[in-house]
This record gives sequence, C-alpha cells and structure tokens, in this order.
Amino acid sequence: MQLTDTSFLVFTIILVLVSIAATMLLWGRVGGPPAVRILSRLIMLLFCQATAVTTAFVMINNSNMIYGSWDDLFDAGSHVRAVPAPPADSGGQPGGDAKPAAKVVQQFKSVGDPLVPSDVQTTDLKGQLSGVDGEVLVWLPPQYNDPAYKDKKFPVVELLPGFPGSSKTWFGTLNVSDQLKPLMQSGQVAPFILVAPRTLLMDNNTDTGCADIPGRVNADTWLSRDVPQMVLDNFRADPSSDRWAVAGYSAGAHCADRLALEHPNRYRAGVSISGYNDPAQESASLTAKDPHLHEVSNPLYILTHAAQPPKVALFQSGDKGDGYQDGDALAKAAKAPTTVTVLETPGPHDKRTWKPLVPDVFKWLTGIIPIQH
Repeated sequence: MQLTDTSFLVFTIILVLVSIAATMLLWGRVGGPPAVRILSRLIMLLFCQATAVTTAFVMINNSNMIYGSWDDLFDAGSHVRAVPAPPADSGGQPGGDAKPAAKVVQQFKSVGDPLVPSDVQTTDLKGQLSGVDGEVLVWLPPQYNDPAYKDKKFPVVELLPGFPGSSKTWFGTLNVSDQLKPLMQSGQVAPFILVAPRTLLMDNNTDTGCADIPGRVNADTWLSRDVPQMVLDNFRADPSSDRWAVAGYSAGAHCADRLALEHPNRYRAGVSISGYNDPAQESASLTAKDPHLHEVSNPLYILTHAAQPPKVALFQSGDKGDGYQDGDALAKAAKAPTTVTVLETPGPHDKRTWKPLVPDVFKWLTGIIPIQH
C-alpha cells in the first residue's frame, strides 16, 4: 500500500472512526484504581488525536505530494552512494561529457501511483559522475510516438520540486503533463520531454541546494550531467543546450535559477516560481551553512560575477515578499544576452498559485525554445 494510495487514506479515516467509537464504548467501562482509569482514558484520547492527525497529514500530503513514497517520508539514509570529485566540465552541451563505450540503457516502468498519470515512466538511475542514486520520472509528449516525428529530436525540461518534495509532485500536484498535452497537440506549446529527477538526496532535514558540496553530495552534477546523459542515452532528446531548460518552484526555483546561470552551456532557460536568491531562505540548506557556498550559490552572485553575461533566458514569478523582489533583482542586474522576465503572481506559497501558471510558463518557454517543424 503506497503512501499516496486512496486505499491508505480510506484506512486512516476508518481508523479515526474506530478510535472514536472505541473511546465512547470503553470510556465508562474502564475499571481499576483512579490512576489507572485516568491513564487509560488519556491513552484513548491520545489515540483519537493520533489517528486524526495522521488522516490530516495524509490528506495534505496527497494534495501537495510533499512526500511521494514511504521511502521519502521515513528514509533516514541517503541516496549518495559516493562523493567523487566530478570531472571538469568540458564546456560542452548536455551529454557533452566523456561518454562510456556504450549507452547506458535504462529499464522504465509505470510510476504506479494513483495520483500520477499512467503515461509517466520511472527508472532508477545510478549517477556515474555524481555518485548519486535515485529515481527519475520521464513523460514523453504526444508527438514522440507519432510516425511523422520518428526522425525528430525533442527539447527537454527538467522539473524540480520544493523542499521537501517528491519527483512526482509536478505530475501529481501541478498536473503538468495533463495540462500541457492538449496545448502540445494544438501547437501552442513545444513538444517537450519532461524529466523529474529526485532532489531529496540525503535526508528529510537536509536540502542540498542542488550544489556540489565536497565530501557530502554532488547534487549539481547529478542534475546537470548524470540525468541529462541518461535522457540522451534513452530517448530522442535534442543534445543542443539551446533546446534544454530547467524549471522549479520554491526551493526548486532557487535550484533552477542556479543551474541555468551556472551552466549556460547546458541550459537555454530557467524558470523560477516563488523562488529566492539567498540560500539561507531555506533553513535546512547545506549551502547556507558554509560562508563561501552561501555566497557563490546565490543566483544573483552567479549572474553578476560571470566572466561574461550568460546566454540564458530566465522567467521569474512570485508574490511580493515571495520571489518577486528576487526576480526583479536579477532583471536589474542582467546584461545582454541574458534576459529576465518578471511576473508578479499574488497568492499563497502553494499549488493554488503554482498550478495555474503552468500553461503560461510553457508558452513562454516555447517562445525561447520554439517548435521545430
């Protein structure tokens, strides 16, 4: 039974009803000394409260997919197999690193989660450069299996969740594929391959900031090199950096800006939804705890200290006090060929604000990475 199964939610609701009924039935029947009766009734009340809190948690989690699996919720271990020193970035495009003798062909299967569309696939990837192991979800656009497109290569967007967050969230909570499919079929949005890698790599109390941190984790290398290479090895993805983008919300938005600005040789565009520049805005961020990493992991610092303005297009959206000012700071600092589009989006820091933005974000992306006929 998966954490997000409807059957598990129903089970927790039944457990609440059973706990209430049992308490009502047994309340007046408890015998023994006064201390025993008080303790027994206290246990009954605590049991009722525990079942109610569990049900509330499951309902909130199913709505927002904060944790996509039992592994995400309880895993105190790590998805970091090793922390090798990543090879120097060759300056190439996605997949431009030195390649193994043969492509690494992955096995894909359905996600098997009732909250995720059945056409989303998942695979377990062992990162060759990063030393990170984790699942990667992939969704193929409707044109991908059309015979008319059999010789076409497709643009790619990597999708990053907030913290804590699941690789399933963009598909299950923001309904990205269900929203985009008709827009792709009508030609309003380019037929992007959507890729959602695991970003919760250490434990539930540690945000990697999507950075390479010596001796701790190679999150940047996992996201910007291992995952793209897997996509190129297994799908008809366009290898040109002009055809790749990265998008995120909340902590994932910080990562999207950071990766796009740090690797303009790998990404043409970055999308930030309710993001931030200062890593310290996420209290669990590893990069915020080190003075040097704190400074150099800030997208504004990366932009203003680049040897030359990167050829990157950024889309920044957020409410005042929730990403808007951070995006505006990037816009004011940008110099051609860097472009920054800033959109004020009043609303709460959750899916009620983010989900309706999906169509407009991808229409904007299509303007940067246009449809190829």
